[in-house]
Amino acid sequence: MQRATSYAVGLIVVFAALAAAQTTRQEMHFKVARRASVSIVNQYGAISVKPAPGKVVAINAILYSGKVEVDHSKGRRRVAVFSHLLEGADAQTGRVDYEVLVPADASVTLHSTTGPLHVEKLRGDMMVEGSTASVDVRDVSAGHIHIKTLNGPVTVTNVSDGLVEITSVGGDVALNSVNGSLVHVNTSSGKIHYDGDFGDGGDYSLTTHSGDIEAIAPAYASIEVVARSVQGTVEKDFPLQPEHTSFVPRAGSAFAGTMGEAASSVKLLSFSGKIHLKKR
Repeated sequence: MQRATSYAVGLIVVFAALAAAQTTRQEMHFKVARRASVSIVNQYGAISVKPAPGKVVAINAILYSGKVEVDHSKGRRRVAVFSHLLEGADAQTGRVDYEVLVPADASVTLHSTTGPLHVEKLRGDMMVEGSTASVDVRDVSAGHIHIKTLNGPVTVTNVSDGLVEITSVGGDVALNSVNGSLVHVNTSSGKIHYDGDFGDGGDYSLTTHSGDIEAIAPAYASIEVVARSVQGTVEKDFPLQPEHTSFVPRAGSAFAGTMGEAASSVKLLSFSGKIHLKKR
């Protein structure tokens, strides 16, 4: 038994060494102007974007085989980098992981089929797209955030003064401390979780066809809220001041009303999922 265990460990070490030998690193640095746009298109692999001081875009690309190349183009206000798959490349041999540093005011566009995709502490606009890739956006402000996925989960954390638009087919969406003048989430079958205070003067719309919606807010939330599920159930932990709506509120399936000064508009809509407006 001890000999078999030693043999298995030896194989693992050999395979790890072979994998490490096949990886290569490619570093790129580009000087850019204020509010530059940075685009990373990657068929397979992770992309992580963080801010750095100065006006330089620094990219560290980790290639996992010789069946993929990294190409780029640049101008004074733009940098575009993309993975170029060679003949015979697949999800393993075509993988490239990108570690990217950009000026905090840069606008970024990211695409990866498998991901994961991570962006943090930027102030510019961003477009993040993936298929099964997980998406994690956090600690951003004042930008317009577009996220599109097929089945990848989406997590957005600590966003202030932003415009947030998220579209997903089957991925779950979690919003934590997300406030802005517009926050719209639309998914076909994914679950939606919101935990925040529906910040002052915002338009919040959380819509799913068959997924559940859980929205958690504090007792002091100032909202005008409409919640409706055609075939699912609807619950609320808050006493609401009733108001007129285009539909007839029905206990257990729909409600509408206001809290406080009704500073923000909140819509929670599902066709067959369960909706719960919870008090923190």
